[in-house]
Amino acid sequence: MKFAYRFSNLLGSVYRKGNLSFTPDGNSIVSPVGNRVTVYDLRNNKSETLPIECRLNIQCVALSPDGFTMILVDEEGEASLCSLVSRSVLATFHFHKHVYDVSFSPDGKKFAVTKDSVILVFHAPGKTREFNPFVFYRTFFGAYDDNVCIAWSSDSRVLCAGCKDMNTRVFGVERFSNLVMYSMGGHTDIIVNAFFGKNSLDLYSLGQNGLLVVWKCDTEPDGLEPYVPEVMDTEHSGDELDEPEEEPGDGGKEQLQKYKRLQEKAEARVKKKIHYRHLAKHIIKDQQKSDGSMTKLTSAAFHPDTGVLVTGFQDGSFFLHEMPEFSMIHSLNISDQSIASISINSSGDWIALACSGLGQLLVWEWQSETYVLKQQGHFNNMECLAYSPDGQHIATGGDDAKVKVWNTSSGFCFVTFNEHLGGITGVTFNQNGKVVLSASLDGTVRAFDLARYRNFKTFTSPRPVQFSCLATDNSGEVVCAGGVDVFEIFVWSMQTGRLLEILTGHEGPISSLSFSPARAILASASWDKTIKLWDVFENKSAKESYGLPTDALAVAFRPDGSELAVASLDATITLWSPDTGTQVGTIEGKHDVGYSRKATDKITAKKSAAGKAFTTICYSADGDCLLAAGRSKFVCIYSVPDRLLMKKFEISCNMSFDGMEEFLDRRKMTEWGNMALVDSEEGEQIALPGVRKGDMSSRHFKPEVLISTVRFSPTGRAWAATSTEGLLIYSLDHNLVFDPYELDTDITPASVRMTLAKGDHSKALLLSFRLNEQKLIQEVLESIPADNIDVICQSLPDTYVDRLLGYVANQIETSAHLQFYLTWIQRLLFVHGPKVKQRSQKVMATLRTLQKNVTRKYEDIGKLCDHNKYHLDFIVAMSRNKRKHVKEDQDGSEEELMEAAESDSDVDLQDMMREEDFKSNFDT
Repeated sequence: MKFAYRFSNLLGSVYRKGNLSFTPDGNSIVSPVGNRVTVYDLRNNKSETLPIECRLNIQCVALSPDGFTMILVDEEGEASLCSLVSRSVLATFHFHKHVYDVSFSPDGKKFAVTKDSVILVFHAPGKTREFNPFVFYRTFFGAYDDNVCIAWSSDSRVLCAGCKDMNTRVFGVERFSNLVMYSMGGHTDIIVNAFFGKNSLDLYSLGQNGLLVVWKCDTEPDGLEPYVPEVMDTEHSGDELDEPEEEPGDGGKEQLQKYKRLQEKAEARVKKKIHYRHLAKHIIKDQQKSDGSMTKLTSAAFHPDTGVLVTGFQDGSFFLHEMPEFSMIHSLNISDQSIASISINSSGDWIALACSGLGQLLVWEWQSETYVLKQQGHFNNMECLAYSPDGQHIATGGDDAKVKVWNTSSGFCFVTFNEHLGGITGVTFNQNGKVVLSASLDGTVRAFDLARYRNFKTFTSPRPVQFSCLATDNSGEVVCAGGVDVFEIFVWSMQTGRLLEILTGHEGPISSLSFSPARAILASASWDKTIKLWDVFENKSAKESYGLPTDALAVAFRPDGSELAVASLDATITLWSPDTGTQVGTIEGKHDVGYSRKATDKITAKKSAAGKAFTTICYSADGDCLLAAGRSKFVCIYSVPDRLLMKKFEISCNMSFDGMEEFLDRRKMTEWGNMALVDSEEGEQIALPGVRKGDMSSRHFKPEVLISTVRFSPTGRAWAATSTEGLLIYSLDHNLVFDPYELDTDITPASVRMTLAKGDHSKALLLSFRLNEQKLIQEVLESIPADNIDVICQSLPDTYVDRLLGYVANQIETSAHLQFYLTWIQRLLFVHGPKVKQRSQKVMATLRTLQKNVTRKYEDIGKLCDHNKYHLDFIVAMSRNKRKHVKEDQDGSEEELMEAAESDSDVDLQDMMREEDFKSNFDT
């Protein structure tokens, strides 16, 4: 089970190139990342990279209107039909040309593809049962250059295409008598995009110079007439249209009448054709910059229902206009890089913008002017990574001098630290996971607080040093960093920030540092072919020194501190005992690193493999496996007790990277040599000699595939690798392996259910764990009454406690029966806590998984409770306010009644006085 890892997610890169696309429900966005696709769920705040790979970087993405299928097209025109339900590739089709745009029709029955100067229309796959899903329908000609964009009308009967020849053309997808092809000019630059209005054939076309042209059509979509072939008069030949003689005879009069009838039909046919007229021209943005350069329009998107037009420019600015009035809504700037793609969701509320230069992806809600999503990956190579102690977060450092912290559950980066001035060479967490430390080539080691998101401490050396590696002890009191230009190790106090010691003794650059988890012993690897052990709390000199035949590149302690692994330049991993100082084993990895050659290499892959070695190693949480990788596309997992290769992972099949092929491509070989050695103006160019981490000149080059760091998760259920592709995460898949435990022939799902039906819950639980089927264990566990949990926990054997604890820890993350599983955890730890503590090293991965999932569930429920609390407080306040107003109204009405009563009594008194006066007057 421990080797059943599969690709889980891709972090560190959120966008490379290509077009963005929202899902039909508008809640998720699909972003191409290299030769993979990442789906960002904006409602649930999660991201997932699909287990689908293209041969090259993805250029175009198109989603079907029902959201079930997706078409991906790479740089060379190879299309892959993918299912979003099964998350697999269903079929492939090669266009053999560069494809600029792919678009499904709104009814989902067809899709169109731009290929050179023609447009190919296919029947959409899945609508009919066919062997080949790419069923060709029609081809549209007429362009003099490459078509760059496609747009469909609302009824899916008409499409328009923008072209590099500065014209926009409208085509009838079906055969119409009044529309075949209509071409419109009016632009002085390449067309970037064109759009139809809602339920209309009116058109908006945008040029690269920022010019918007509005076209008005004289025909509604219902006015398009299907083509009906005319029945020709077979008695007369094609000379019917010849003009008759001036003085025709009887036959000539008949010929003249036919000529007039045909001429009237031709004029009626011409009048019946649709016609576009130029309605308006608008300049979106002034192209002239202050330095005299021009800003080009790079992308645009239009939402027909709301009439919102979004345009993005080369300088990072974007504009929102309401059409057709062309009234500006917003004018904003997201960066100084070109906006490569824009997309609007189905409701028109969210706008997605992507910048390929910075690897930036933004989703903006334009009505409230707030960000729904704001992510940016490392725009240079990632060099190092570290897991937090609970496995919930990953910290990465890159050549862009930034430290990013990612959430492993959601896949999003939640904080970025950019205080460093040079490339990051090492990151690590402290023992409680609340502090991230990073070492850099700028000569500083910085500590960042994950509670307040600030750099609260900076460690420096007496003289400028470029740090190459970083390590902290298990207590978090000491921070150590090794230098490249000076062959020394610097030791600081975490509490005071003071430099405690400078450890000297190495005669070459320090390549790696590692602290023993059991004791305060520091191991250092150097290019001087030695490994040294230091006791940083007692003396300055090295406690032990191990000699190697070649340079040491990486060093790692086993989690229990009983073993030390060292990777050297000859692709060998040697295992040492720190207690006795003797070598206890060797793992030969020369043939496991992998054969590959660059396009510009003049030697074979086998010859170039002689200089390759593992540059990063890491132990698993239980210490039984060793992860190793280097300057190749392979990651190897070795069994430490057996000293054998157990599994080999190929991290990428992206041929856009250099060093992917084992043999030369004979198609690029000519009688003058390899065509890859020739610089081309449009394609990739040869990297500068000796450049490994990126060409800093202004030329393009193919990046080399390599793996800089690999790390196992503390939970033991995943491992991560920083590579040219990004941060790759591989996790365990329970569905891949059937792994029974103490299985017997009498143990079947039927017998387990029979035992459960009899009411023997304890025995049924043990039998289900021996069969080890996840659904069966869940069925048995959730059938146990809550009152019996305590009794079953007390009678459970120790061998099954760890398995039950691990299962319950995983169920906490996904199950809705939260209190039920928390009760199991509480009783298990209460009854078996002392014994679990004695074997804590063995079950450390399970305990960390439990801590991670319980903490995450606590945070989620805490946010929900806070949200509900604020809602309840608001409702109570509104109720009090309403009661106050009602009481005031009642008090006011009572006062009015009192006043009315008083006024009535006054009237009665006056009447009585009048009566008395009348009586007295009458008596007199």
